[in-house]
Amino acid sequence: MNEFTEKLISLLHYPDISWHTIYQILKRDPGLESLKSYQPTAQLSMFPPPASAIAAYPATEPFYPEIIYDQIRQYKTNDISVITVFDPLYPRYLKEIYQPPWAIFAKGDLSLLEKEPKLAVVGSRQATQYGKNAIRLIFPELIDNGVLIVSGLAKGIDKLAHEYAIKNGGKTIAVIAGGLYHIYPKENMNLALEMMKTQLVLSEYPPDTQPQRWHFPARNRIISGMSRGTFIIEAKRKSGSLITANYAVNEGRDVFSLPGSIFNPYSIGANELIQQGAKLVTKAGDILEEIR
Repeated sequence: MNEFTEKLISLLHYPDISWHTIYQILKRDPGLESLKSYQPTAQLSMFPPPASAIAAYPATEPFYPEIIYDQIRQYKTNDISVITVFDPLYPRYLKEIYQPPWAIFAKGDLSLLEKEPKLAVVGSRQATQYGKNAIRLIFPELIDNGVLIVSGLAKGIDKLAHEYAIKNGGKTIAVIAGGLYHIYPKENMNLALEMMKTQLVLSEYPPDTQPQRWHFPARNRIISGMSRGTFIIEAKRKSGSLITANYAVNEGRDVFSLPGSIFNPYSIGANELIQQGAKLVTKAGDILEEIR
């Protein structure tokens, strides 16, 4: 890790620092040269200063304290990679979105970042048998055609998407809310650990970050942003899945939707997406002909 990368990553560890604050810092100092490198000293605070202090740099003291330095050094030991937006490995489609993450923290098979095409698959946390049957029907052909599945490791459709991708011998990426040390929900811990060994788990937050409510809709822009298209399988009228679909639309990506019964509340949002122009999907070919 070079000095610029370490400085940028350390900025991400400061509490409440925003995307815009880092943008302003880089705008004034693209090389972060005014930020002094780490210098161990007994006078350093063991807790990072607020984002307002970072925004007022250049600092007369080293700009990140010992606790952050120690965290960054531990990432290699824990097989965690950090890919910044300036790195060649950073997903090229993700660079095109509004406010792409300055860095992604990754554990698993990094080669999956370059694998194409990627398809985001999201849906209700209360998946019905209909949704499960649809995944069972559609996924084998998608996987056989080399489609990589991106989802959010949530309960319901997200979990099923990851599991059926693996079951069919395919590849899958999970984008989580919070950091890699705090998998949510806990019931998906075993799946996450398996994916960290054979697939890939990503977060835009430092690994020791506890998941917050606003992290969940924010991570949806990464799920759709990495992917050629987004496939909605079951969604209520107001759901996080529709937020993901809106991100995809705003970035000019394809949106696919599984039609459902008018009597099923978990299909209302998916059906309305079709009314608004999403492509109706009844078989894998409906997706493949658009994203291949």
